[in-house]
Amino acid sequence: MNRLLLSVAAVSLFAVAAQAHMVYFVPAKDGKAVVVVFSDSLEADEKVKMDKLAGLKMFARIAGKDAPVEFVQGDHSFTAKLAESPTIVYGSAVYGLLPKSEKPTLLIYHPKAITAFGDVKTATIGADAALEIVPVAEAGKTRFQLLAKGKPVADAEGTVTLPDGVKEKVTTDKNGFTQAFGKTGRYAAYFKLIEDKTGEHDGKKYEEVRHYATLVADLK
Repeated sequence: MNRLLLSVAAVSLFAVAAQAHMVYFVPAKDGKAVVVVFSDSLEADEKVKMDKLAGLKMFARIAGKDAPVEFVQGDHSFTAKLAESPTIVYGSAVYGLLPKSEKPTLLIYHPKAITAFGDVKTATIGADAALEIVPVAEAGKTRFQLLAKGKPVADAEGTVTLPDGVKEKVTTDKNGFTQAFGKTGRYAAYFKLIEDKTGEHDGKKYEEVRHYATLVADLK
């Protein structure tokens, strides 16, 4: 079994990108489209190209069934139109090897957006997800749980962006939960998980895999 290590989430990806650039799925207010950005916010970064994310795989869960979603590639964002209203949209993107790291590292993003929050079950991808964030509502407040292949991840450090734009550093407890948040509106969050695993990507060897999970959700 591969040894899993946890560490701080912010990392410099390449020269023009600021720290904490993540792949986010950003739902339109009408729920009929999702914009994919690679940014340190939920807005497209005009300085960042999307070329390395062209292999993104995207899925929508509609009436309990998952189906692939096609998207249109732009220079600084991708756009996917949704014919029906899904409960979640999720995916994965292999970014490639990090240009600067202590050891050869493969970087993979796991973005998810909740477009119609019903309950924890419908908001959870499940055991097929290498890493995902799930919001759990209790007594008018929301906690976020980090899961790796359906199992809680303890002591993981991440960042939650509140609806007012304030960013809070968080650490998951033994059951993978953050502290509770009481504000309503659009949340964004990300966490990192390092997997001690060797392999090859595009003919180059790597010694570990760095997974980033992101979540965008409108919570009431």
